[in-house]
Amino acid sequence: MYVAAPEVFLRDRVAQVYNKVGSVKNGEKVVVLDREKRFIQVRTAAGLQGWIEQRYLISQQVFDNFQNLTRDHQNDLPQATGVTRNETNLHIEPGRESDHLYQLAAGSKLTVLARGTAEKAGVVQASNPLLKKDKQPAGPVYEDWWLIRDAQGRAGWVLARMVDLDVPLEIAQYAEGERFMGFFVLNEVQDEDKKVPQYLALLSEPKDGQPFDYDKVHVFTWNVKRHRYETAYRERNLNGVLPATVTHEDFGKEGTLPVFILRVKDDAGNVAERKYKLNTPIVRRVLAPGEAPAKPVARKRKKR
Repeated sequence: MYVAAPEVFLRDRVAQVYNKVGSVKNGEKVVVLDREKRFIQVRTAAGLQGWIEQRYLISQQVFDNFQNLTRDHQNDLPQATGVTRNETNLHIEPGRESDHLYQLAAGSKLTVLARGTAEKAGVVQASNPLLKKDKQPAGPVYEDWWLIRDAQGRAGWVLARMVDLDVPLEIAQYAEGERFMGFFVLNEVQDEDKKVPQYLALLSEPKDGQPFDYDKVHVFTWNVKRHRYETAYRERNLNGVLPATVTHEDFGKEGTLPVFILRVKDDAGNVAERKYKLNTPIVRRVLAPGEAPAKPVARKRKKR
């Protein structure tokens, strides 16, 4: 089995009065020797032997599931970067009750790969009887989760509100009350003696449990004459699905330009890719042969 707590003392006996014979740390492998009620007797790789509460351990199967999750997502494209606000458990899937093994320390740097949602156990969203227009029925409350890769390359799910995304300060000011769900450097432009990045940003309403990963796209370009960022492109009412992809492509006379590809879901739930190119400061759709421009998805928006 494997230790799923930051650090746990080993007892010499199962009793109210006991001696500490050593300790084990997060992720450490131990061999099971015996079981008694809620305690398990283990032996560490260093040869220490003692008793530990079962709730601090996970099985080989759960450990293998984490290894598989890490392997399956080791090459996923980063959608954002961030740091943990507090000590945070790394879960095998979205949900507070799902198995967890590793614990990230406060201030740990991580890479965001995807978004998920999970029901918040024991919490129900009730409709407001005082508001005649409130037609939202009572139901479960959902929380956002991030699939992340930590500095050691381990993949897992963390509660989104436990992570602060490292949104570049120069574009964070343009959030306009929205939540950044992803951000990417498209390219850099020369402004006198420095190079300045230009950005793609994916945004959403600041509310957990949305049926989309993002519903707005902004492209921020640098005006070399005025030495400031400007919003070169906006698109709204998207049922956007992560991941987004940023690359470069040769467009002949236009040269090699930054390209970004969005994945968007239609009313039937089908996901299609949309390609865009940036020829600063103009952003245009790149249509495949025979492809017609997609119509915006009509969604009813709630008043806030």
